[in-house]
Amino acid sequence: MSRAPAQATVSVTARPLWRLRLQRELPHRLLQAVAAFGLLASARYAIDPPAPIPARAPAPVSAGGSLAAEGFAAMFARRYLSWDAADPEAHRLALAPYLGPEMEAEAGFQPPQTGAQRALWTQVVEARAAGDGEGRYTVAVQTDASGLVYLSVGVTRVSGGALALSGYPAFVGPPPTAPALAPEQLGEVQDASLRTVVARALRNYLAGAGSELAADLAGGTQIPLPATALTLESLDAVDWEADGRSVLALVHAEDSAGGRYELAYRLSVAEIAGRWEISAIEVDQRP
Repeated sequence: MSRAPAQATVSVTARPLWRLRLQRELPHRLLQAVAAFGLLASARYAIDPPAPIPARAPAPVSAGGSLAAEGFAAMFARRYLSWDAADPEAHRLALAPYLGPEMEAEAGFQPPQTGAQRALWTQVVEARAAGDGEGRYTVAVQTDASGLVYLSVGVTRVSGGALALSGYPAFVGPPPTAPALAPEQLGEVQDASLRTVVARALRNYLAGAGSELAADLAGGTQIPLPATALTLESLDAVDWEADGRSVLALVHAEDSAGGRYELAYRLSVAEIAGRWEISAIEVDQRP
């Protein structure tokens, strides 16, 4: 018995006319919107173009405040002011590493034809920024012939971070100074037990008696002792500091040769369970 062949079916779905129009016109509308946006943007840039962004020059590397730059300036000053008329070539060779084609030989210095001078020590006593990455360093130089002189040396960093002179040196005066200021009186320590601990601790500290000093230190505190032992003669004053956690002690002490000193020491103190303890003398060990 044979089966009748399956008949195809047709279904009709009703859709709103507005949806059919939207599907047909949507690509055209999107293209029109993109074109209009482009025209508006072009008009905006034509009427009010954006300001150009200036190109930034590479930031100079500052030599100010650098220990390496200070050492560079001090070493140059030592070689610059050390010379011997009997060996003029030595001075030229000593300065050659600091110079270049832009500077005269020996940085423009022509030593006298007789005599000699030696720099005994140098010390940078002032540093300031001079702009464009340059640092200006005032170097105190103690010489055996001219005495104490002050030399201003300009130092900068070139490509790669190397240090270089930024010009010729200059003889200058010392940094300005003023008379010493008397310590501000913040209130005398009235606690007799604290004064006793301060006196005992300073006596052991100045004498270099570390084991005895440890008895008055806070737990875990280690205080380096002075290299030169002194004998405490008197504790003249103990005053509170502004922070309320430290005191300023004024003492008289004597060394083994008979030299006498008036010294001031700052001590960090705290009262723990009715007992005063010291956590620092001069050098603060607190984090």
